[in-house]
Order: sequence, then C-alpha cells, then structure tokens
Amino acid sequence: MSPETSGEFITVARAVKTQGRHGEVAAEVHSDVPERFAQGMRLFALQPDGTRRELDVEELWPHKNFLVLKFAGVDSISDAEPLVRCELQVPRSQRASLEPGWSYVSDLAGCTVLDHGREIGHIEDVQFGAGEAPLLIVSDGTGTRFDVPFAEAYLEGVDLAQKRVRMSLPEGMLDINAPVTQEERQEQASQPHKKGAGRRRKQK
Repeated sequence: MSPETSGEFITVARAVKTQGRHGEVAAEVHSDVPERFAQGMRLFALQPDGTRRELDVEELWPHKNFLVLKFAGVDSISDAEPLVRCELQVPRSQRASLEPGWSYVSDLAGCTVLDHGREIGHIEDVQFGAGEAPLLIVSDGTGTRFDVPFAEAYLEGVDLAQKRVRMSLPEGMLDINAPVTQEERQEQASQPHKKGAGRRRKQK
C-alpha cells in the first residue's frame, strides 16, 4: 500500500496566508531541513474535510519568517484562499534524512518530557507560531498543561527510541502555566482593592 493511500504523511509546512496577486501563499516551515523545499517538488495540502490536494511547486522564495510558495495552476488570490490554514505534507517515506542528533518535531508527540531529570508530563501536541521555537504542549495527566519552547538553549537531548525528551528549563517557567491554588484564590479574593495586581507565587 502506498503512502498516498495509507495516510502515512508528515507535515512539513502550513499555509498561513495568501501572498501577492498571482496565487502565492506564505507558509510556516515545520522542518529543520528548509533546503528540502525545491522547485518542482510535489506537496499534498491536507484540507479541512480530510482530503488531500496534490500540488506542484512552481516557484519558491523566503520572505521574512515565511517561505512563499507558488503552485502550478494556482494563479490568483481566489485560487490561493482555499489553501490558507492547510497543512502541506509529503509521504513519510519521502522525508529528508537527518544528521545524527537531529529529529523531526512531528515525531515528538507522545514523548515524556523530563526537566532536570524530573518527569513533568507527556507531549500532546506541537504548535508553531510567531516565535522562533515550536511550543511543546505538555500534559501532566491531571489536566494541567505547560507550554514548553522546544529551543536548543533548553534541550539536553532527544531519545526517540525511548520516547524521552530531556530538558533543562529556567526556574519558574513551568509556574507560568500552573493552575491557581485554593490558597491563591483566597488571597486574591481578600484583596479586591488592588487593581492590576498580578499573580504571585510563594517561593519554595
């Protein structure tokens, strides 16, 4: 069974907006191997209804934090609009080989995250935004979720065989997303007159 029929695809970019008047789209690149994008390559746009549309790259060039893609047969803004928010994918078998020590962000879902050797949860999702690093959405299993930047400065190592991501996060980073405790709710309720007061945490 081929990847096209088995559904074994990986996302390498996401179209975020139209760009220009001739059908171009600006895409966030979700690959550590940007040179894998080339004129003439075939991409599959995953559409909201779950179907995939085959697209051939006619032209491409970098623009600010995006990669601008011009697809064959997509020649106007109205042609390009249906592609906005689509994931741009390739069959898993065609993804670029990585040098030792590198990994695809798409392979991180389900991995256990350890901070200074302490398990903090499992990766539920990976989100890409305006920041330089993707965000790992980490759940501790009790309903608490942490947004952890997958940045080289914090990363100690990735072991995909063991499904583990080892990190060394700055002190206090996880507290930003921690739920408000009952004690903090009571403290906030007893001080309603302090307008603009931010949330404080006791030092451990």
